[in-house]
Amino acid sequence: MTVGAKHSGLGRGFGEFFQRTDLDDDDDDIPEEEGGFADAATEDGVQGSRFALIDVDKVRPNGQQPRKVFDDDGLTELSESIKTVGVLQPVVVTPVDDGYELVMGERRWRATRQAGLTTIPAIVRTTASQDMLRDALLENLHRVQLNPLEEAAAYEQMLNDFGCTQDELSERVQRSRSQIANTIRLLKLSSGVQKRLLEGDITAGHARPLLSLDDPDLQSKIADRIVSEGLSVRATEELVRQTLDDTTEVKPHQRKKPGRDTEAMKLGDELSQRFRTAVKVKRRNGRGTITMAFSDDDELERLIDILSK
Repeated sequence: MTVGAKHSGLGRGFGEFFQRTDLDDDDDDIPEEEGGFADAATEDGVQGSRFALIDVDKVRPNGQQPRKVFDDDGLTELSESIKTVGVLQPVVVTPVDDGYELVMGERRWRATRQAGLTTIPAIVRTTASQDMLRDALLENLHRVQLNPLEEAAAYEQMLNDFGCTQDELSERVQRSRSQIANTIRLLKLSSGVQKRLLEGDITAGHARPLLSLDDPDLQSKIADRIVSEGLSVRATEELVRQTLDDTTEVKPHQRKKPGRDTEAMKLGDELSQRFRTAVKVKRRNGRGTITMAFSDDDELERLIDILSK
């Protein structure tokens, strides 16, 4: 199994749009929040903003924030995830005299404090134009190389925080709406699997089948097997299917009666080998159905191509 190169990845995402231009390798004593993510003057920068790791204690909530109550359980869950994979979506702040004021991301900021982190990735907005920042981020989104999980976080943040429409995002990044939706679904993986994906231990192709499993512990166990046994994407899909079959409780009235249709089962096996995916054939009284499984849009297109020939 070949996977992407490992990197820390924590707090990246939109941070990749901003270039460090004023730090030398020896400038370790420069404070992080002062640490030189270039403003709009750089060619690859985002106009009217910069990226920085800022002190969480220098951030204050926005007094105009309409949301005043935050679910404690939800914050705890997010906090635990941040402890594992970091803050994937930077908060947006504006400079004030004694620090920064939140524009977006108060829930992430609160969860980061609860996790015990001292810094948080932030887009420091120096322009009053939200539309300008959104357009600049969209313009840069297709230019950077992001890990699939960072890509998912960036897509979700564009839709939720920056008021981008699905059609606009699809056009700018040149990906279909379904591809974007499938990428964003990676954020629903357990934090342990997200960390595996973020560090390059597994690919997005390995991770997508795990979304079929509701149990986070089960997701993590299979992810561990992917790494330790070097499983391919196809092998992972089959392992997940077997796991689902083993963990699905069959009710008494749903149990198959003796005398299974061995001919249909044999045909299903032959079709599975032919199409390289799970195929089930069911027959009854001369009629029936053929069911084929696919894990993403690319595999669906592959099956359609085969069937069209």
